[in-house]
Amino acid sequence: MKKGTKIYSILKQKCPRCNEGDFFVSTAYDLKNAGKIHENCSVCGLKYEKEIGFYYGAMYVSYAFQVAVFVTLWTSFNLFIPSASIGIQITVILLATLLFSPYLYALSKITWINFFIAYDENAGTKN
Repeated sequence: MKKGTKIYSILKQKCPRCNEGDFFVSTAYDLKNAGKIHENCSVCGLKYEKEIGFYYGAMYVSYAFQVAVFVTLWTSFNLFIPSASIGIQITVILLATLLFSPYLYALSKITWINFFIAYDENAGTKN
């Protein structure tokens, strides 16, 4: 994972244009500030919210991530612990959904903006 890639921006939660400035105000598990983003990048000045409602599309990304967690857990249970009851499977899947939700919410927002903003190696030197 090297700087300049979308995966770097997403996993490090950095500005999609310069890959240096922080995207979120705090961590995903700071529930008081969960999902809050800075207005602009502190390094390149990119405005993170393009228009009102820009991040509504991130709901679809979040849904895809939650489905991936569900399918992974359900498949793992059926492959590796086939004797587990359906009640145990549902309980574990619900707990995992609750546990991962703040992180997946943040991950969906940074993924969404990365669909629309390209990396610019000179962006950090513009300000």
